[in-house]
Amino acid sequence: MTSREAGDTAWVLEPILEVPQVVAAVLLTRDGLVTGYTDALEQASAERVAAITSTVQGACRTAAAAFADRDRAEVRQVVIESDHGYVLIVPTDHGTCVAAYGTGEVRLDLLAHRVHSQVARLGEKAMAAAPRGGDDGNPA
Repeated sequence: MTSREAGDTAWVLEPILEVPQVVAAVLLTRDGLVTGYTDALEQASAERVAAITSTVQGACRTAAAAFADRDRAEVRQVVIESDHGYVLIVPTDHGTCVAAYGTGEVRLDLLAHRVHSQVARLGEKAMAAAPRGGDDGNPA
């Protein structure tokens, strides 16, 4: 199984697929645009997953803030359990998100560990690629 991507995203999604019983994964922007997805999904399905995932994250941020009686909250992960399996959604600090789907037999702890590890790698890569410069945005 390989990743279909708009950019170079296979390195993010492929390790997630190595977890037994993981079926599919999507890399998306916080506003719901697909940046990569695995072969188990057609493009239209990946786009639908991304749009729904973005909406779910927004609803979860709003719910978490409301329960905490705060103006806002950041979500660290969302887990959805259904009769078909599990969906794990993990946002990054730089505006992207990884969503993965596993069957009901997936070890959720292994899936969560792998997705969080890949999110951390995404963050490291984003930091390494961030432009260096002064506060005015110009190179130092």
